[in-house]
Amino acid sequence: IVTGAKQLYILRHAKSSWDDQLAPDHDRALAARGRRAVVLIAEYMRDHEIDPQLVLCSSARRTRETLEGVLPGHRGAQIEPGLYGASAGELLDRLHRVPAAVSSVLVVGHNPSVQKLVLKLTGAAVPAGRWDEPESPLQLIERKFPTGALATLAFDGRWSDLSAGGARLIDYVRPKALA
Repeated sequence: IVTGAKQLYILRHAKSSWDDQLAPDHDRALAARGRRAVVLIAEYMRDHEIDPQLVLCSSARRTRETLEGVLPGHRGAQIEPGLYGASAGELLDRLHRVPAAVSSVLVVGHNPSVQKLVLKLTGAAVPAGRWDEPESPLQLIERKFPTGALATLAFDGRWSDLSAGGARLIDYVRPKALA
């Protein structure tokens, strides 16, 4: 956590189930693997004292179940139908409406929008590494933002001023790396 800076947490919902092929996409529940990932992310968030002031969550069942698993009964949670199917630009527009007094926000959403939002806000000038070097967190995000992944960004200023290249990637974690 960066003192004085605003914190933005971007969480992609955990793995959803395809057991019911006839269920509308909006109504898909978490799969067993997704429920296990939620436990890992919840533990990570507790260990790192991640407790956002405001939570903006898509209305899809899998995002609501992910939120309930990582931050059960969170007092600042808002379920917003407009976040289901929102583009990265629409997510950014929603963040622009966050009150200036709010210091931290968690967005629980879907790909490809959450991945594109992280890359846009960080400026994603992803450095090309050598083949024998480990990938940087931004390179990992550029390649894939898997279900259950959590990116932590920090920026100075007001939510209304948040723009492309205006945030720094502070942390990035995936359930697979925590298992």
